[in-house]
Amino acid sequence: MASLIEDYAMIGDCHTAALVGRDGSIDWLCFPRFDSGACFAALLGKEDHGRWLISPANKILRTRRRYREGTLVLETDYETEDGAVTLIDCMPLRNQAPDLVRMIVGKRGRVPMRMQLIIRFDYGAIVPWVRRIEGGLRAVAGPDTLVFQAAVPLRNENFRTEAEFAVSEGDRVPFTLTWHPSHEPSRPAIDPEDVISETEKWWQEWSSRCTYDGPWRDAVVRSLITLKALTYAPTGGIVAAPTTSVPERLGGMRNWDYRYCWLRDATFTLYAFMLGGYTQEALAWREWLLRAVAGKPSQISIMYGLAGERRLPELELRWLPGYESSSPVRIGNAAHQQYQLDVYGEVMDAMHLARRAGLEPDENAWRVQRALVAFLESAWTEPDEGIWEVRGPRRHFTHSKIMAWVAVDRTVKAIERFGLEGPGERWRKLCSEIKDEVCSKGFDPERNTFVQYYGGNELDASLLMIPLVGFLPPNDPRVRGTVEAIEAELVGDGLVSRYSTKEEVDGLPPGEGCFLACSFWLADNFVMLGRRDDALRLFERLLSLRNDVGLLSEQYHPAKLRFLGNFPQAFSHVSLINTACNLSRDVGPAEDRQRS
Repeated sequence: MASLIEDYAMIGDCHTAALVGRDGSIDWLCFPRFDSGACFAALLGKEDHGRWLISPANKILRTRRRYREGTLVLETDYETEDGAVTLIDCMPLRNQAPDLVRMIVGKRGRVPMRMQLIIRFDYGAIVPWVRRIEGGLRAVAGPDTLVFQAAVPLRNENFRTEAEFAVSEGDRVPFTLTWHPSHEPSRPAIDPEDVISETEKWWQEWSSRCTYDGPWRDAVVRSLITLKALTYAPTGGIVAAPTTSVPERLGGMRNWDYRYCWLRDATFTLYAFMLGGYTQEALAWREWLLRAVAGKPSQISIMYGLAGERRLPELELRWLPGYESSSPVRIGNAAHQQYQLDVYGEVMDAMHLARRAGLEPDENAWRVQRALVAFLESAWTEPDEGIWEVRGPRRHFTHSKIMAWVAVDRTVKAIERFGLEGPGERWRKLCSEIKDEVCSKGFDPERNTFVQYYGGNELDASLLMIPLVGFLPPNDPRVRGTVEAIEAELVGDGLVSRYSTKEEVDGLPPGEGCFLACSFWLADNFVMLGRRDDALRLFERLLSLRNDVGLLSEQYHPAKLRFLGNFPQAFSHVSLINTACNLSRDVGPAEDRQRS
């Protein structure tokens, strides 16, 4: 069985990423891109579906791990009765082919070690043809080749590569794994020592540029490093997570592929990079955004591939049993075909933020924005699948209408504040029309709260966005009533659920964990409502949920004290950064975004 989700750490090269367990096993790795087929897929099955283990052969007494300060270079210390060793894991920033480097360093005594390499291409489905080469082996199947180099004797048994060796104090035993297309020749071997040193220096230089200097700097820097690692460097796109089908409910079917780029994350991510002082990353993300949404406004997608691909067909991998028998395992995401009104607001908000932040203007941005708003003039009245991508019937979701208002409002602000040309008066009237309808049809006056969808009585954590996007001021009684209702009905053990799944609004069996991004949104609302002590308590609670190397998943199960959902989750780390900055300034995000 795979490790607990929180027992993994991530290493990556800004093209793809690997998950390394506390036990020294890499159970998830896709080469050469985040969305490529996995060559190690034990995370979603068994060891025979592919993994790479390096660990002490005898009983481990203590394990401690950390990233080298300001980097994505992982170190895991193992103590045994025989002595102590450290395992170093990293993926160097890519020049040509992707590499993965592992090194065992002897610290004390003489420690017997074991190594097991099980390569299975195409998510554990394909056993490669393996042959020996000088210093290692080459594994080939179809389009993929992996070249493995080891400084210890290897043996092959039952389509596995095994090794036993011992490490004494001062020994350094390296291993490397390099992918290349099977029709191309292998490139020269790399020097593991140099690669580790260069990778450490690159990340330290990058992280040292962080301009946030508040009380939670370490957490903010780690989250920014995580976001950078989830960036696909060639295009600037940012994946929601490097994994697929890590379940939102253990043993259930809420398993989705998150290795794509969501428009919904646009504003939050841009905002987080700008808060951290990373203008170039924010600029690259905005440019990816503009390229992705270019075209006919009615054909905008809610998510795209790493380079802006629009076809992301969903398939089930029936040979994989799923993480802790959570099936089906899916690749691709059928939600890319959904109509989600809120993404128009996210795109416009991102463009508005870019202008306010002084990012270098893009001559096409205003053309795109005007075309999208022109489409919304009629499209905003249609029902949609909403922010949570429900697989039930379309509805008039309140949050979706609010974000339609955001789209028009930010476009009007572009005319008023930045002197861009457009029918400002017509769009101002549209803003008023949308707001009046939302406040009439999306608000329950008897309960004094906004509701999930028109005519319904369920709550939704997305309603916490009302003051954050400036739809209503935080001191509006309707905002306070909504926050209090969410606290009463959607908060458990201090954490926020997205909505009640008992009614099966989303068309799926009920049950999932608390959604961490929504919990950060509640803390942001507390800040804006002047409830600073409540905001601090909730924020510190959320920080305490991070695993030992500072990473967060999508969801958390308070009763089982476990992470749920794909990991690590960009949205959770973006929200952490935003809340830390809001608390450090004690200024709500809506006030900051709206300020001229």
